[in-house]
Amino acid sequence: MPNPRRNDFLIPTLAVIFDSAAIELSFLFSYWLRFETTFLNFLPLTEDIPPLKAYIYGSFVIIPIWLMISNSQNMYGARRNVALTDELFSIVKIVTIGMLVVMSTAFFYRAFSYSRVVFGVLWFSSIVTIFTSRFILLQIEKALYAKGRELRNAVIIGCNDTANQIFKSLHNHPLLGYRLIGYFSDTPCSHLLPLTEAKHLGTLPQAPDKLVEERIELALISLENGEHPQLYKLLQECEGVNIEFLMVPDILEIMASPTKIEMREIEGLPFIRIKGVPMTTWGRITKRIFDLFVSIILIILFSPLLILISLLIKLGSKGPVFYMQKRVGLDGKQFDMIKFRSMKVEAEQHTGPTWAKEEDPRRTKIGVFFRKTSLDELPQLFNVIKGDMSLVGPRPERPYFVEQFKTLVPKYLDRHRVKTGMTGWAQVNGLRGNTSLEERIKYDIYYIENWSLGFDIKILVKTLKVFLLIKDVH
Repeated sequence: MPNPRRNDFLIPTLAVIFDSAAIELSFLFSYWLRFETTFLNFLPLTEDIPPLKAYIYGSFVIIPIWLMISNSQNMYGARRNVALTDELFSIVKIVTIGMLVVMSTAFFYRAFSYSRVVFGVLWFSSIVTIFTSRFILLQIEKALYAKGRELRNAVIIGCNDTANQIFKSLHNHPLLGYRLIGYFSDTPCSHLLPLTEAKHLGTLPQAPDKLVEERIELALISLENGEHPQLYKLLQECEGVNIEFLMVPDILEIMASPTKIEMREIEGLPFIRIKGVPMTTWGRITKRIFDLFVSIILIILFSPLLILISLLIKLGSKGPVFYMQKRVGLDGKQFDMIKFRSMKVEAEQHTGPTWAKEEDPRRTKIGVFFRKTSLDELPQLFNVIKGDMSLVGPRPERPYFVEQFKTLVPKYLDRHRVKTGMTGWAQVNGLRGNTSLEERIKYDIYYIENWSLGFDIKILVKTLKVFLLIKDVH
């Protein structure tokens, strides 16, 4: 089945570009106002006029930091639908934090003294330029939505007065950024206006397949108390699918787990997010760039070790250096995972797929050491560069075991909503190999729901600490 599209790229990209240009303009304006005009002559200069290039070079360092601060405050997303006053308060907060970073950086850079007056002008002008750029971006975003571009496919699940109110709010309102495809309910809503104008897409049991077929990205849930079991079943059957589910607050009690409550408002209607998309488009781009950068560096650093291991495998036993094994990754797609061969050739010829275990007789002599130190996993750096895997994520499993686990372990398939990784939150917390699968899934889901680049870095650092203590991964 085709996967839901991930199209939230244009608006966040424009936001990053606009913010970068606004910050750079603020640096140039602040320098010009202080040193090239007479407006601030009543404030005497205590130092020589610094060169303009010093401020420009400084901006090249500061801009990425400010962008990361903005990203941490969820400023880069489409359909944010925030009031301009709220946007202004967010900008003031971000610029203030950014100025603290600027002043801290200037304190340690002693080539010359940065003007405190320039800092004051920079704070004010940054707020003005960023807010102006955001206003312009909002107009561009609305113009795109009005033309039917960049709209997010949405459906309603339910047939009641609340579902009717949702339809009233979203129908023929493309400026909100949504294209309402229709609704799901066990019977057509022939008694509710204007919901009768919407397309009846099918019953709730038909919804999981239809959501993927129609490339739905947002499901707005409004079900009665008696329909809660059907909602449970719907969410279970949508495991592993990157679709956002929002529900009206009066059915809070049906939430399957005591996770934190995240509220969201659409056209004045409050919703609770019960399942979100783990990464934004820019989050995926950032993670991919980080993966490529770090993987290439690690391959270069470890190249002598990779060559040595290859020679030891060749000298130690007959057979290929590398072992290719089918694993399941993002969106349930299979790929060939690369490992250094640590077992005898055709180790599973008579047994079929089995879990690795301590004192496994199938291992070669040198393979015992490789598996204890996880050195056999190093070739997966090439999987990361290829894009099959990430440095950090849930560990990929073999298709044979996925078919078994998906019916036995709740939320197991949700692991496939992000790229699988060489290491993960479960692994650095001691859950490797033949450990509790249920516990591993809890750690994997926590990682998916709380992903950030900083979280990835934390896991990589912890991985390095335990690298030589790892035993028997599969």
